[in-house]
Amino acid sequence: MAERTMKEGWSRDEVDKVLDELSPITVPVSISVNGKQKILGLDECERMLRKAKIIGLEPCWCRLKIKGCDAPIDICVTMDEETELAVREREGRKVSLSQAMAALKKGHKAGLVHLAYETPGHDIKAICSCCSCCCHTMYGITQMGMNRDVVGQADVIAVHIPDTCTDCGICVKRCHFKAWSFDEDKVVHNPSLCAGCGVCVSFCPSNSIKMVKRKTKAKRASKSKRWVS
Repeated sequence: MAERTMKEGWSRDEVDKVLDELSPITVPVSISVNGKQKILGLDECERMLRKAKIIGLEPCWCRLKIKGCDAPIDICVTMDEETELAVREREGRKVSLSQAMAALKKGHKAGLVHLAYETPGHDIKAICSCCSCCCHTMYGITQMGMNRDVVGQADVIAVHIPDTCTDCGICVKRCHFKAWSFDEDKVVHNPSLCAGCGVCVSFCPSNSIKMVKRKTKAKRASKSKRWVS
């Protein structure tokens, strides 16, 4: 994806306005974990979509607004009443299950992080495929110093297996949260920065990353602690 400069991104006021209306949950790519926290891999996404009466797709308005990379645009998946709203008031269209899954897989191939947006008191009705250069929430965390706990971390975390790692650096390039880096010529992982999205494990050519349960569950930050000073 193309590089971009911070001045083209979101303002704090814009990010705060969006987060006041939405509560994002990290959705790992191709990772299946049972637990109380809502965590969805592609299989779980498909099961959720199979229960929906109406499925829709609409353009990613974050990517349209920021234009920070060349990741897929027509990739936001909606369900039921959110699909009806998207068709009526936005640029949404009704699609089949296979078309929706193709969009999610396209996002997976592009290395995007799936985020499910939960409105209090309602079921999840939208699944987004996000990047750190255009997504308001991920941009706020990675570029503006927003408290990472504002996004509910997955209850899984990446674990590095150095013995088989070839230090190719694909994980460093793919990680939106900068949890992977180089120490001289060796790849290292910083667990404190890992959101548990699973992008790294999906692209590791030597299978030197695995996802395991977190020891403690991250708590969502309050509005007053949204930004890190």
